[in-house]
Order: sequence, then structure tokens, then C-alpha cells
Amino acid sequence: MKKFFVVLLLVFLVAVFAQKITLVLDWYPNTNHTGLYVAIEKGFFKEEGLEISIVQPIKLSTEQLVATGNGEFGISFQEYVTYARAEGIPIVSIAAIIPHNTSGFAWLKGTMQSPRDWENKTYGGWGTELEEAVLKTIAKRYGIDYGKIKIQDVGQIDFVTGLRQRIFDFQWVFYGWSVIGAKLQGLDVDFIYMTDIDEVFDYYTPVIITSEKIIRESPELVKKFLRASSRGYLYAVEHPEESARILLKHAPELDEKVVLESQKYLSTKYMEGTTKWGYQDPKIWRRFYEWMKENGLVGELDINKAFTNEFLP
Repeated sequence: MKKFFVVLLLVFLVAVFAQKITLVLDWYPNTNHTGLYVAIEKGFFKEEGLEISIVQPIKLSTEQLVATGNGEFGISFQEYVTYARAEGIPIVSIAAIIPHNTSGFAWLKGTMQSPRDWENKTYGGWGTELEEAVLKTIAKRYGIDYGKIKIQDVGQIDFVTGLRQRIFDFQWVFYGWSVIGAKLQGLDVDFIYMTDIDEVFDYYTPVIITSEKIIRESPELVKKFLRASSRGYLYAVEHPEESARILLKHAPELDEKVVLESQKYLSTKYMEGTTKWGYQDPKIWRRFYEWMKENGLVGELDINKAFTNEFLP
């Protein structure tokens, strides 16, 4: 009985004195984030003395929110971190959620064979300079005329709707969400990974970020956060279905079938080709930064300050 009360007291003390932190997502909850929800559900954050709130960005970007102290941590992407650093926004990538780029281009099966067929086809995009530079690089690699690719800004139109209504012929999407979702809705699509087009596109997407201020003033907090997060993602590697159910518990608005299939896929990707979850290869950061610079997307900056492996468990 005495032991029971001691345990109860410890649980109470942890709850009362836990450090409250906020993580800002990049988008709505999805399987890129599963490890974080697993870490919450399994008590990994609590064991580190942390009480975490996960929120979605409103008005300001995730990068701006984290840089200004409106969230200790956030989910971003290597290209966004590079853009932010070029603009003087003091954020740092502290872990790569997935070691290889799982995005690529998809289209209805039978309408094209490869990017060589993109001439006179419509790309559904969001009007960014990055997309334009990517498409130009791919056009050059495949020997086609970039000027003959029709660019359509599609706003919030989703991948399946865009294909079905022939608003666009192809789009840049993540396999683990959009392609799996399309197939579950009966669309037969072809897909080519960015990594199979050019190694320069094998960059980190998504990543976990924090601010230089947090790193400077609270390095132990960063270590605690990553210890818990790492345990969450490693658990998801071994228990994809259970982890998918945990995500659905925290985000019941998501499509159950998509989440279950997506998680089966992504659980094989969190550690693909690496022995250390979260590790970021400096060569990959430098390579993609040089490509961005060559394409006029950013200027000179010290890319080594944009990321660190220092706090990984």
C-alpha cells in the first residue's frame, strides 16, 4: 500500500512540475507526425518531464512561430529551413523525420510514361519559385522543353479531385499520403520518386526544427524532446498498425483506411538506409543548398548553421 502511494505521489509530481512545451505542425496531422503522437500516448514525453501540446500553424508560418517563441519546436522541411535562414530567421533543423525524400510526381496510369511526356501536359502546382526550378531541372535532365509544360495554380484542390476532373495531368505529391489515398479511392496512378529523377532531390522532408534561442538557452530541453520523439518513431517502426490507431485517436477526422495503409508504408521509411533515427548528412544539406543557390532561390549563407545532429540520442 505504501509503495502504491509513493508511485501515485511521483505521478502527481511529474504532472504538476512537467515543463509545458508546444510543437507547431507544418499542416494537419498525418503519418509524418505519428511518432510524436506515439510518444505522447506511451508517456515518453512525460518520462522526460515534458507536457507537450501539438498545434497547427495559424496566420504565421511554422518557421516564424518557432523563431518568435510561439512554439519551442516545429515540423518543417529542408527547403523551408534554407529559405528561412537566407531571410535571417534563426531556426535550426534538429532531426530528419525520414532519411530519404518520399515525394515525387504522379499521374493517371496510361496518360504518360515518364517526365519525357510532360510537354503539353498540365502541372497542378502552388505557384512557387521552388516548383518552377524543380520542373526546369527535370525538363533539362529529360531533354524536354520546359516552356511546353502548362502550369496551373490549383490552390486547395486535392490530388484526387484534380486528376478526376482533369484540372491537371500530374502533380508533385508525397507517395505515403496522396498516392496511397488515390489508390484507395480507386484511381490507378503511376509515380516516380524525386530520388529516382536526380540525387540532388534526395533531401530531408520533413524535419523537426527549433530556434537558436532554445538551443542556446535550453540545450537539455532539446535533448529531452528528441529522446522522447526518437522513441516514438522507433516504436512506430515496430508497431505500424498500433501507431496508426494512436494517430487516429488524436486526429479522428482523418480517413482510417488512408492512415493505416500510409503508416504501413512510412514505418518502413523512418529508418531506411540509416542506423540512427533523425541523423542529417551534411553532404545532403550542402548539395541541395548549392542547387537552390544555383537556381537563384537563395543567396550566400552558412548552411552548416541550418542543421545539427548534436542533440540526437
